[in-house]
Amino acid sequence: MKNNLILPLMAAVLLIGQHAFAFCGFYVAKADASLFNNKSEVIMVRNGTRNIITMSSDFKGDLTEFAMVVPVPTVLAEKDIRVVERRIFDVLNNYSAPRLVNYYDNNPCGYDMRVYEDSYSMAAAPTMAKEELASTKMATFKGVQIEAQYDIDEYKIIILSAKESDGLQLWLEANGYKVPETARQVLEPYVRSNMKFFLVKVNLEKVKNRNSEYLRPIQIRFDHAKFMLPLRLGMANSNGSQDMIVYALTTEGRVECTNYRTVKMPTDRNIPLYVEPKFGDFYKSLFEKTYKQEGRNAVFLEYAWNVSPYNAVKCDPCVGPPPVNYDFVEAGADWITQGNFNQTIFFTRLHVRYSRDKFPSDLQFQVTPNNENFQCRYVMTYPATGSDFTCDAGQEYLVDLYNRRKKEVDELAALTGWSPANGSAYIREYNKHLNARTRENLRNEGAPITIKPNKLRGVLSATVLIALLMSVLYFARNRVAAEIH
Repeated sequence: MKNNLILPLMAAVLLIGQHAFAFCGFYVAKADASLFNNKSEVIMVRNGTRNIITMSSDFKGDLTEFAMVVPVPTVLAEKDIRVVERRIFDVLNNYSAPRLVNYYDNNPCGYDMRVYEDSYSMAAAPTMAKEELASTKMATFKGVQIEAQYDIDEYKIIILSAKESDGLQLWLEANGYKVPETARQVLEPYVRSNMKFFLVKVNLEKVKNRNSEYLRPIQIRFDHAKFMLPLRLGMANSNGSQDMIVYALTTEGRVECTNYRTVKMPTDRNIPLYVEPKFGDFYKSLFEKTYKQEGRNAVFLEYAWNVSPYNAVKCDPCVGPPPVNYDFVEAGADWITQGNFNQTIFFTRLHVRYSRDKFPSDLQFQVTPNNENFQCRYVMTYPATGSDFTCDAGQEYLVDLYNRRKKEVDELAALTGWSPANGSAYIREYNKHLNARTRENLRNEGAPITIKPNKLRGVLSATVLIALLMSVLYFARNRVAAEIH
C-alpha cells in the first residue's frame, strides 16, 4: 500500500473522498487523483527570535493514508514538539472573525427604547499503517539523513535532512509515498537553504485509544532570526488559489507582511437587513472583490487588538467570551503567567489568498509597534417598531430612513458587486407611512419618493406629450422665421 503524502508549508491534511481543507500543502493521492487545498489555519507566536507554530488538521478518512512533511529550520528536540487540542483554533477564530452588529432605532413618536446591540460572527456563518517509516539503514539514501525519531502522543515523527531535492523525493517514493512531479522544484529552495524536513505519521493504536475521528494539532517551537511562512511548498499541487488564516500573537504590536502589502479589509460599513441570513456569502463576496481590487497579491488584515489582561475592551462588539490566559499559553504564548495582569499580548488575524503566479516568494513577517485596534465589523440598523409615525419627528425619521436604506443598498453593491436592484422594495418599505404633506414637501424639494406604477405611466405619458408639443412649436417657429426672411 502506498501512503498518501502531504508536503505543506507548515502543516497539511488529506481528506479522502470529501472536500479537503488543508494547510497550504500539496496532496499526494492514490492513482494520481487530483485533490486541491482550499483553506488552512495556523497559529504563529513570535517573541524575540522565538517561533511557536501550531498547525491545524481537519483530516477525515483512513488514517493509514495520512502523512505530512513540514520544513523546519533546525532539528527539533522532542521537548520542542507537542500535541494540543483543536479547541484553541476555535477560540481564536470565533473571537476574531468578521462580525455583524445590529442596532435598533427608537420610534420618535412612541416609547420604543431599543438601543441595545447584538452581534453575529462569520465564525458561525455557513460557510469553506501497515508500512512503517523507513528504517535507519535507509538514512543515507541519495544524501538523506534521519536526524531524529520520536513517538509523541498519536504521532510518529521523523526529522530528515537532505542534500538535494531529487534525493529527498526519491527517498519518499522508495518508502511508499507518492509525490507530485512538481514537488521537486518547490523542494529545491528549502534543500539549498539547509532546511530540515519534519515527517509525521499517525500511531494507529494511540488514535484508537483516543476514540476521536479528528487528528489533534501539532505545535513546534524553534529559534530563528526570520519570521516567515514558506508558501511555495504549499503550491506543488495547487489548482488556482488557496486561502490561509494566520492567528499571530506577539509581545508588542500588530504583525504585518514585509514582502507583500498588508491591506485592511473594508470595515464599519452599513449594510441592508436582508444580508443577515446570508452573512457568510456576503463576506465571501466582499473578500473576493477586495482581493481582486488589490491585485490578488495582498495580505488582508481582519483583526488586530491588544488582548492583554489589563485591557478590558478587546472588541466592539464581542461575539463571544475572550480568550483567557490559559488559551494564550496553549497557543504558545509562554510569557503569559496566571495572576499577572501587566503582561502584554497583541493578537493579529491575517487572511491571505495565494497562488503560484501572484505569490512567487514565501511570506515574510515583522512585529510592528502599531497598537491600533482593528476589526472587520458590519452594521445593520433595524427600523423603529410600531405603525404610528404621524408626529413631525416621525415623518422626518421616515425620510431619513429612506435615504439611509438607499445608501445601504448602494454600499452593499460597492462592497460585493451584488445588484442594487434587489434592494428596491427594501428601500421603499416604510414609505407607506408618509403622510400627504411630507410627500408634497419631498416633491417640492426634489427628493426621491415612491411613485406607484399607474401614476408612473401617467407621468411618462404627460412627459412624452409635452416633449411632442415643444417639438411642434420649435419647428413652427423656425418655419415662420424662414418665411419672414
